[in-house]
Amino acid sequence: MKTYDELQYPHADLTEKIIAAAKAVHVAMRPGLDEKLYERAICIEFSDRDILFSLQQVFPVTYKSHYIGDLIPDLIVDDRVIVDLKVVEAFNDTHIAQMLGYLNIAKLEIGLLLNFKHAQLQIRRIANLKTVH
Repeated sequence: MKTYDELQYPHADLTEKIIAAAKAVHVAMRPGLDEKLYERAICIEFSDRDILFSLQQVFPVTYKSHYIGDLIPDLIVDDRVIVDLKVVEAFNDTHIAQMLGYLNIAKLEIGLLLNFKHAQLQIRRIANLKTVH
């Protein structure tokens, strides 16, 4: 049985490593650039820190046993955490709903939204309560 902290913050050890890598990228690159630049930089940072990840992993999507397309999130870290990089004014309900959809389809427990738009990196952890045990 998982503890309250494990339920509220699944994979906290890994998400802290991801956040530390994102902060290093944010400090070095500064805010407000294109998302793809941050994506490439964070991949380098993950590699330097021996954090396992896949870029643009494809998840087939089905509805009533029929294939309807593919979901391709930005990054999957260690087959446990979806990481979605943003350069937006603020996170909104659409970003959160999209992450919940990603988590549901990928059957993962936790996602991180990382916003590189401002002087301070903005971070939002999103848990998929349907998969948390």
